Amino acid sequence: MFQLARNLLNFKDIEKMVLDSYNSNPTYNEIFPGVPHNYKEIKTLKDLLEINYRHANVDTQIRGNLITLLKKGINPYRGIIGYEDDVIPAINRGILAGHDLLLVGQIGQAKTKLSEAISQNLLSPIPIIRKSLTNDIPTTIRAEQMISLLEDKEIMHYSPSFTISKETEDTIRNNGLDTKIDWISGSERYRYILATPDISVKDLVGQIDAIKIVKKGVEIYNLESYSPGQLLQARHGILCIDELPVLDPRKQVSLLSVLQEGRFTTGSYPVYFEPDLKIIATSNPIDYTHSGKIIEPLFDRLRSHIETRYPVKLIDEMLIIIQEIALSDPKNVILPIFILKTLAMITQLGRTNSDINQDKGVSVRMSVHSTEAIISEAERIRSLIYNVKVVPRFSDINSIHQTSKFELSELDDNSHNRLDILNKLITEAIKTISREYIQNIKSDDMMLLKNEFTKNKKFIVSQNLLGDQSISSNSHDNYENQLKNFPTLLKIVDRMIEIDENEKNVFIKNIEYNRIDLNGLSFSNKQDKEYRASIVELILEGLRNLDNPIIDRREKGIYENI
Repeated sequence: MFQLARNLLNFKDIEKMVLDSYNSNPTYNEIFPGVPHNYKEIKTLKDLLEINYRHANVDTQIRGNLITLLKKGINPYRGIIGYEDDVIPAINRGILAGHDLLLVGQIGQAKTKLSEAISQNLLSPIPIIRKSLTNDIPTTIRAEQMISLLEDKEIMHYSPSFTISKETEDTIRNNGLDTKIDWISGSERYRYILATPDISVKDLVGQIDAIKIVKKGVEIYNLESYSPGQLLQARHGILCIDELPVLDPRKQVSLLSVLQEGRFTTGSYPVYFEPDLKIIATSNPIDYTHSGKIIEPLFDRLRSHIETRYPVKLIDEMLIIIQEIALSDPKNVILPIFILKTLAMITQLGRTNSDINQDKGVSVRMSVHSTEAIISEAERIRSLIYNVKVVPRFSDINSIHQTSKFELSELDDNSHNRLDILNKLITEAIKTISREYIQNIKSDDMMLLKNEFTKNKKFIVSQNLLGDQSISSNSHDNYENQLKNFPTLLKIVDRMIEIDENEKNVFIKNIEYNRIDLNGLSFSNKQDKEYRASIVELILEGLRNLDNPIIDRREKGIYENI
């Protein structure tokens, strides 16, 4: 392959091309820091040299891209909801200052998601030699070294710094100017490490590869025997270390020189490795404040320490649920807004409950997983059997027992006590949300409704009853049949649908603002009988939770006059 390049250009031409490229200003306009406007057309080393390419380091990329997005009014952290007033400004300050970051917060506070968003949105594409494990940018080596490689000569290493791997050197020697270039995105230069006790120093800094020694016959401390660790695999990118305090002090020490000097050494390899990366670490508050969990020099070198938190606003919790839920067939699901609000409120009530261990926290994942569970329950009980839409109701709420995860503080932390606390949270949330809706009923209609229930009438709700389709000869076999005996209740159902529809429209605007993809999920359908049945249960719960209740709920879902 190299012979082809040599036929096209003699050695003097190669030398002139390289020197001109290294000593001349770039011939392109940048669309992002370090990215030519026509970068997708740059596919070989020759293309890269011809445009006089100049690499931008990670700090320059992240800072420059952040400034551009902020000036355009574009949110750099798509998918991060509820942090606009405090966490995001702190992140931006840290980035503009060129800081490595330590994010301190409890489980489920989007700490790793934030680091992913930075890599995806604030790192520029870079050109690397195809299949380079250490993200080797060829033009980062000295001009004379580039010339030597293109002329198939041994290169002189003037400093002990690692620039490109031996494999990349061989690739350039073998392919010359035709060496293939790939532009890789920021997400491809993102590496994530969960700090567990089995993580070793070698996992971070790399190690001697016995297989390479055997295959290549190289000496044990020859650089050709080196197998890169996570620090170098994240080169020109971001390394996220989740739960940093879990790393023992010896492993934490291996990060010090990277944070202080931008380089590290390993074993007896006679080189400095300069990964050019941003380190973003996370910690929970307990470990963060525990003396010695993070060694003092490392604690100091992570220059911005930023506290995260759980969503404060109910609507933020709801938006996160919709963003994060995983549904197999969202187009077949109607998720009423009041059901979504109730599930979000259960989690938020858990975060203020004195019986729950607040040091451990109540994750947003509880809201997300509970929503998935109640939707699956509606699918299991009604949709799959009777071929109706999947519409969760309050009568499906016990399905979230399996997805509500928290620890108790004062009480014995056993399943019985956790279930008891959870049921209290569920009851309080349903009461609050249903009362919020029922207050829109006119007093005259309330009196008429009270009279309807005094005529020895009762309304039966059950997971197993459908909204409309008959499943038995019983006159109370579905919700619509029962509504015929309650004309005022039927009128109120239509009113509640209007209110829910208005709330849905406001919520949709928030979804669009946050660029959340619904994938076909809907929140209402006034013609759907399963949706109307869910509205009925909302109203009945509201009526029994008034200060002066109109009805009460007996065993087996029977609502009747007190």
